[in-house]
Formats: sequence, structure tokens, C-alpha cells
Amino acid sequence: MLRLGKLTDYATVILSFMAKSQWQVHATLEIANATGIAKPTVSKILKLLVKAQVLSSTRGAKGGYALLQAPEKITVASVITAVEGPISLTECSHLEHSCEQVAGCQIGNNWRLVNQTVQQALESVTLADMMLPVAAPQEITVPVASLYR
Repeated sequence: MLRLGKLTDYATVILSFMAKSQWQVHATLEIANATGIAKPTVSKILKLLVKAQVLSSTRGAKGGYALLQAPEKITVASVITAVEGPISLTECSHLEHSCEQVAGCQIGNNWRLVNQTVQQALESVTLADMMLPVAAPQEITVPVASLYR
């Protein structure tokens, strides 16, 4: 099963909270109280998001964290990358020649195409999109032929 970690889920919750008043500076304790996520976890996620240049931080009594961009500009891919690292479904999707089987592998390039398609899909969804209410689940299909464009 392909699954993102809990910290990535929490990061989207935190960013969604912050996006409601997108240019306001938010303190760690305020975010923890509003989201129900433990303060040490919030602090850890905020530091990762600052390092990835999704958030800015300001020190001092009136300091805190703020979005660097509008929610429409922050992609789900950037949030995942900030928390999890590069989006890579397989080792060969991320690093060339990282697999012991590279010499005899016939499908490595196909995994790269799948990884590229997933990356593009995640880049097409923004924080603003994540904040929209969803009426009913929709099935999404990706034709295999589209992987070869």
C-alpha cells in the first residue's frame, strides 16, 4: 500500500488552518490549539515547512509563522516533499542506478513514467483545492496511453 505519513497529513491540516487567514502570523501554540495536534509535532512540522520555503518564520513576542505564498500557489507536491522528501514510488524513480537489478531491468523507465504522472497530479492540486468542500467522491481514471506522452 502506498501511504503518506501522518506528519504530511498534519502538515496539510496546519496549512489549511493558516490559509484561512493567509497573511496573518500564527504562533505554534495557537496552531496546536486550533488543530488539536500536539505542540511538539506542530513545531516539528512548521520547521520542515520553513526549511522547504513554504512558510516564513519571525522571532520575537509578536513572531510566528506565515504562508510565503497564497494557498492557490502551494501545491500538495510541495507539502509532501517538504515533509517526506522527494516523491518517489520506487528507488529507480528517484535515483539513477540505485537498484541492484538495474543491468537486467526492463521496466525502470516505466516506473519513472508512473512516478512522473503521480508527481504531475500532485503538483496540479493546491492547498486552496484541499480546502474546498467535496460533494461526493469522484472516480479518477488515468489512461495508460497518457503515460507515454
